[in-house]
Amino acid sequence: MRPIPEDWPLRAASRVIRCRPHEWHVQVMGEGPDLLLLHGAGASAHSFHRLALHLPGYRLIIPDLPGQGFTRAGGMMRLGLDEMADDLTTLCVDQDWHPVSIIGHSAGAAIALRMSEMVPAPLRAVVGINAALGPFDGFAGWLFPKLAKAMSASPFMAAILTRLASKRSQVESLLAGTGSVPDFEAVTLYQRLVSDPRHVEGTLGMMAQWQLEQLIERFPQLMLPVLLIASDRDRAVPPRVSQAAAKAMGRAEYVEIAGYGHLLHEEAPELVAAQVLPFLQRKHRALSVVAAPL
Repeated sequence: MRPIPEDWPLRAASRVIRCRPHEWHVQVMGEGPDLLLLHGAGASAHSFHRLALHLPGYRLIIPDLPGQGFTRAGGMMRLGLDEMADDLTTLCVDQDWHPVSIIGHSAGAAIALRMSEMVPAPLRAVVGINAALGPFDGFAGWLFPKLAKAMSASPFMAAILTRLASKRSQVESLLAGTGSVPDFEAVTLYQRLVSDPRHVEGTLGMMAQWQLEQLIERFPQLMLPVLLIASDRDRAVPPRVSQAAAKAMGRAEYVEIAGYGHLLHEEAPELVAAQVLPFLQRKHRALSVVAAPL
């Protein structure tokens, strides 16, 4: 695992955990019931560093997904939806973590829903932020996975893509293409990620192995309370994806926040927390979500 920079967001909360097959980078902070936060493809735990400050009363557990950020993948064939959900569940059991709920951004929401079918203790709820819960449409749905698989199979492709994409102007353009308006810090952090060929390789490997169809087919049987938060300017995962998923699920709620793009939780963490905390408090009402006074 490459060293975690001293100036990385919430660096004091970082820990390295060896739990086969991966060497994990996880940030753990706060006190209260365990709340697991899962980032989307191409990001890292840093994606939640602003939202984390607005989620009091929980022990927040925020891992980098295998092969991304500072988590070293123990096998490039463990980057699909089922495999990552399985390995994250194993990590939670190994560390004696007991998530009462999971918050997932983009692809992280799909992993959260898959984990809800695996974790030993039933989850109270799942929250998806601009959740990637739909297949690619048409020709793109056929081409994109094949292209990602071809690129991830080449030992040189990650290095080539890193050189092409890691210029600041390119990163700004990539982030703006999601509909978000990233600030200077956000661009800098993503630029540091995409400058690492291993992070790019892990992201490509995840895309190449991504399969949602079976999970989507089980949505009608899903009785877990789910909150899907979408933003109207999201160009990566349009709000209609969350709307359709909410209609297909048995106990899902849909909320739309206007004026933001795909990185909603980074742009407006306080607005996201204003939706998430009341929802979790309703679903966790049998639990204490605020630390007891001394």
